[in-house]
Amino acid sequence: MNCFSQEKSNMVELMYKQVDTLKLGLKVYYPTSLQKEQTYPTIVFFFGGGWNGGSTKQFETHALHYAAKNFITVLVDYRVKTRHNTTPFESLKDAKSAIRYLRKNATKLGIDANRIVGSGGSAGGHLAAACFTNESINEANDDLTISAKPNALVLFNPVIDNGIGGYGFERIGDRYMEFSPIHNIQKGFPPTIFFLGTNDNLIPVETAQKFTNKIEEVGSRCDLYLFTNQVHGFFNKEPFLSETILKTDVFLQSIAYLKP
Repeated sequence: MNCFSQEKSNMVELMYKQVDTLKLGLKVYYPTSLQKEQTYPTIVFFFGGGWNGGSTKQFETHALHYAAKNFITVLVDYRVKTRHNTTPFESLKDAKSAIRYLRKNATKLGIDANRIVGSGGSAGGHLAAACFTNESINEANDDLTISAKPNALVLFNPVIDNGIGGYGFERIGDRYMEFSPIHNIQKGFPPTIFFLGTNDNLIPVETAQKFTNKIEEVGSRCDLYLFTNQVHGFFNKEPFLSETILKTDVFLQSIAYLKP
């Protein structure tokens, strides 16, 4: 049973980037009670799929929920291998371009540029985190004076270790030191909530605990929630869909992004 808001919202589709003839879009969901002179906290979702595939449909439920709670919510389409014959590096370039687009156009879109939450599942969780941790991988024509760093992170079984023995190393190779979030945690890391099943075959619990400890060591916050016997992608189905959303609500309230 769903125990969270899922009301209708006003959705618009925007193009945030064009690469040759390829146009990449955003689905932006607005609160129905939108006030034109007001700015809103914004949560940006990146779908999972190993940088190989996936769809913005994965986080439609989340987008509707947070639009009903007075957020602007954004579903990002980005390049993946099966549709665009690209590498994970292009996926990250697109994720950073999307956040830069939202910040550049924040006033026009009604976005509070200082309260942008990055979120995603699996490889999408990697993109949300790497938008903060990576400095070196950018689209050539991006305006690098506009930050691509989220102000908070909501991560659903995210890929955080791309090093030797981690997920995707065979594709990332020697560049894992710049690509891998766990290898690039520094002071100022944003407040983070992290959901993981204890039977996840891609992200070991020990990796999540190490990630959390590293964030806390630099003086930041990471709330790690482990779900006993759950596998990769558990959060997409009930009862865990509702449970993780409700815990996210509490987290967003605690950082004053969401009203109780």
